[in-house]
Amino acid sequence: MHLSEIHFDESTPITGYGPGFFRVGAQIHRGPMLVLAQRVIPWGGLADAACLLNAAHDLDVLFIGMGADVAPLPMALRKALESGGLRPDPMATPAACRTYNVLLSEGRRVGAALLPV
Repeated sequence: MHLSEIHFDESTPITGYGPGFFRVGAQIHRGPMLVLAQRVIPWGGLADAACLLNAAHDLDVLFIGMGADVAPLPMALRKALESGGLRPDPMATPAACRTYNVLLSEGRRVGAALLPV
């Protein structure tokens, strides 16, 4: 088996998370947030479609971390995002963090809107 080290070039991966916080690169952020390759934006949670829609032009893929467990997106949020050209992919927050990092390492235009665990 051949293992390759992951390189993120200029992008910043999610390097950790815990109760109520995320570590992106070397910075700690508290509460819900939107993580993009070059920046972290506070997010108002599932009632805040505007934050996600404002980043739509930077994204091909948007993961939504729903907390400790996977849950469906509220229909109003799903409809707002889809009408704005985003196809959200809800999953548990730990899975969203890992999947975001994999796609980021591939150079994809990916974002992760994350609710804390």
